[in-house]
Amino acid sequence: MIRATFLEVAMMMKSINQMVLMILLGLIVSVSTSAQTPTDPQKTRQRTTAAQDEKTKKPGTADRLEPNDTPRTPNDVPAETQANRMEQISEEAAVVPYYNNFFDTYRLGPEDVISVSVFNQDRYSRSGIVVPPSGRISLALIPGGVFVNGKTVEEVASIITKKYDEYIIDPQVTVSLDKASSYRYSIIGDVGQPGIRLMSHRMTVTEAIAEAGGVLATGDRSKVVVLRRSPSGVLSPISVNVAAIYKGKAADTTYLVPGDQILVPGNKFKTFQKFMSLTPMLSFARIFGLGY
Repeated sequence: MIRATFLEVAMMMKSINQMVLMILLGLIVSVSTSAQTPTDPQKTRQRTTAAQDEKTKKPGTADRLEPNDTPRTPNDVPAETQANRMEQISEEAAVVPYYNNFFDTYRLGPEDVISVSVFNQDRYSRSGIVVPPSGRISLALIPGGVFVNGKTVEEVASIITKKYDEYIIDPQVTVSLDKASSYRYSIIGDVGQPGIRLMSHRMTVTEAIAEAGGVLATGDRSKVVVLRRSPSGVLSPISVNVAAIYKGKAADTTYLVPGDQILVPGNKFKTFQKFMSLTPMLSFARIFGLGY
């Protein structure tokens, strides 16, 4: 009887030991699992407000901004640079229309270079065509060519389109001006480099004088004259007070047309120079009693 009781106690103690061991193993496994749990790398740091940052900020530490919080304002560009950019934009806006107007209304003439492009028809396109003195250019499938002298590129494109309409379904023709060489003007008188020049863009009288080296000290800027040939063939003078234009007292609105002649006359200083050049001759005549 006593032996049976001892065996029961022993079995009970063994069961208790097994339960304790299992509990300890469970605790060890849970602790190790929680220690090895990685933090989520995708989890972003919670942003704090400025008031919270101000409260939690340590004394003596500088403010730190997130990369996306870096302020970008237009004030980082100097005012002078901004003014120069605006000036360049305004200059382009003022000048470009003059050039576009010049080429849109340009009348073709000898030595001009043009290109004819027919969309999706390379065999009928042609580039680098130099307009001959006769003014007639040759193109494929157009007997006798096309007369282009005195016409704009738009007018020439319209003529070629009508010609090619007999051979091509809905032809799309573009004519471009590659080089303007037929517009010429001349400038003579008291300028740095007188002569005949090409007018490759719409040009005022003052621009033409500047390209010719400017008016010399012996030239009269207030009496510049432009001689322009009328349709009847008569030369008509156009007075241009360049001195007033330079001083801002007159508008620079006199534009040249092909064939204009600019004359810059001499001033009183030039007359005085001529007189001084004759003084040695007069003195020589007096010495030898030639009656002067």
